[in-house]
This record gives sequence, C-alpha cells and structure tokens, in this order.
Amino acid sequence: MLKEPISITALSSISALGSTSEEVWKSYLDENHFLSDINIGNDKVWGSKLQNEIKSSLQELRNSDSKYRDLDDTVLYAMYSARKAVEKAGWNGSDNFGVNIGSSRGATSLFEKYHKEYLEGGKSSTLSSPTTTLGNISSWVAHDLKTKGPEISHSITCSTALHAMLNGIAWIQSGMTNKFLVGGSEAPLTPFTIAQMQALKIYSKFKAKGHPDPVEGYPCRALDFEKKQNTMVLGEGAGMACLEKGENTSALALIEGIGYATEPLEHNISISADAQCFQNSMRMALGNRSPEEIDVIVMHSPGTIKGDLSEFNAIKSLFGNNTPFLTTNKWKVGHTFGASGVLSVEMGALMLKHQKCVPTPFVENTSEPKEINEIMVNAVGFGGNAVSILLRNSKGK
Repeated sequence: MLKEPISITALSSISALGSTSEEVWKSYLDENHFLSDINIGNDKVWGSKLQNEIKSSLQELRNSDSKYRDLDDTVLYAMYSARKAVEKAGWNGSDNFGVNIGSSRGATSLFEKYHKEYLEGGKSSTLSSPTTTLGNISSWVAHDLKTKGPEISHSITCSTALHAMLNGIAWIQSGMTNKFLVGGSEAPLTPFTIAQMQALKIYSKFKAKGHPDPVEGYPCRALDFEKKQNTMVLGEGAGMACLEKGENTSALALIEGIGYATEPLEHNISISADAQCFQNSMRMALGNRSPEEIDVIVMHSPGTIKGDLSEFNAIKSLFGNNTPFLTTNKWKVGHTFGASGVLSVEMGALMLKHQKCVPTPFVENTSEPKEINEIMVNAVGFGGNAVSILLRNSKGK
C-alpha cells in the first residue's frame, strides 16, 4: 500500500515513564509499574500521572505567554511534546510541515470545569467555547511552532494517534507535503471521565498496595488472559512523531506497512471475540509479507477481559503457531486513550534501537527473537476502529 517507506525522524513523549527517550527506556527496563493511587473528586483510584518535573516544565510553558494561561492540559501536553519532537528532527516553521494531533477526550478538565460553572450559575464563561473545541489542540501547536502547513484535529477514541499517523502518511504520499507532525494528547484523570469508565465496569478496582504476591500486585493486568475482572487504568500523557518522505538515514524507524479496519457495531463499545477488525488491519499492514517476518507485536491490550483476549485471538488466527513476541505498555503506564498508540510506536522504536524486547509480567513468550527487525503496533478504539502500523529497523535488513 505504501509507495515507499516513511521515516520516523523524531519521537517525543511525556508520561509517567518520563520525558526523554533515555528516561522512557530506563522505565521500560524497570520491572515495576508506574501507576499510583490518586484522589479524583471524592474517589481514590489508580492512575498514571506525569512526573513532578514534567508538571513544573508544563507550568513554565503555561506562564511563558499570556495566551497560554487559559489552555487545557491536553493542549499544553501537545505543545510541550511537539516542541521537543520538532527540535529533534531539526524542523522549523519555514518547512511548513503539517500538524495532525488528536485526542479521545479533548479539553477534558476545562470542559468539566465550565460545565460545572454553568450548572451552578446558569452562565457560560467567555472562553468556554474556544478553549474546549477539539481543533484547539493542533491549531495551538501549529501557532506555537510557526508552521503554515495544514492543521488537522480529530478524535477516533483510543486509536486516535495511529489514525493521525495514517493521515500524515496519506498527505506525504499524495505529494502535498513532505513532512507531517502527528500524535495524540490526553489528560483524562478527571472525575467525570473516571466515572464513565467505572459505569462501564472496566476500571480497575484492584487493591494492590502491600500485596505479598508481586504479580498479583499489579493494578492493571494487561495481557493477563486469566484475570477474572477488568483492570483498565487511565494515564495522562502525549506523544508526537515526525514523519518524512522516503528512507532517511537517521530515521528512528521506518514505516513500511499500514492497515486499518472497522467492525460492524453490535454495541457502542463492542469488539468481536476474535477481533475481526484487528485481523483485517494486521493483514493489510503485512501486505505481501509472511507473518513469520514479524518479530514483535506491541498490542493495544487495555487491561479488560474481552479487549485483551479478543486481540490475542485475532493474532492467533493470523499468525497461527508462529506467534511473535507479545508485549504492551499499559500494565506499566496505563491507558492514555488517544495518545496511547504513539506511545506504543515509541516503545517499538526503542526496542528496535536497543535490540531488546520488553516483557510483561503475565505472558510467557516462548522465546525472544535473536534480532528485532519488524514490529507490528496495534491500536483500537471503542466501536472497533483498528489500526496496525508495521515498523522496520532502519539500521537492519
């Protein structure tokens, strides 16, 4: 499907794992999770919070310009990560690169704040509309980076960031631009958001503190196919990727396959038992390649019973006995909704760079590949909007 590979020339993220590639990789090598019990409204729940150092840097960004002081956290997260990614890539505003940054929830904190004000006083604040629109994210990032390229915002729930990647690739392949900044940003640790996940009965209730069994002590049990309860935990974070046309010699990874699919809806959050959408998206991303060429799959795996198992069944249906090394990062950093896909891409790129697989506490992979050259990254949103991205080692075969 791709006319030629697309280079990922820079990646940047902020999450509980850190804000630099060195910090993030060190966190992946740590056997512990980075989830904590936090107070949300009147409730104490598990969540994945940004580190205090990152919060301080974000506050400095907010105070750096009077126009930034009333922006939602999702916008600041995106701006902060975008600045770092573009700096790494060596881009500047005159490149007129495109921007496509999405979010599942959008300006969550401000929306809940302004809605509460309306319910209590019957009036809406002046800034309630311009600061809570979805287009608020990409437009502010483009303004901050001084690019005059196309600006796109969208929400396709949990596969938002990988859909942004699809969009960026399509623009580049069309010849309308040579560079695109893509990603996702999410600040979902708010009372109403948590309440929604609890109403769906998918949020973790696990009491892990002081548990004698280290495996049983994980509040999010993503890729535990034997769990008896749902264990999704939300996390805040953002991630950006700089995409460029062709094979760049300094690329962190090459995108050599893309796939996407949507399942017919039977329920608002439904996905079939064998995740037909994932089977279709992975098959499309493979193209003419043999499934045996894939060394690792970074699974979406949100920590829910049906979500984890259906994706695993899809992988078994497609790969049979040649199942690649399976991993995910949600047991460690939580589910960052619209940003989660690009965090998974970053994880894949780091494994390609360091030639080391990142295991989970729950899946016993039969063996690690001797070389890591091809990694499949999956994401899916409510309603079965699946995307699969095939990464290739730019330094390998």
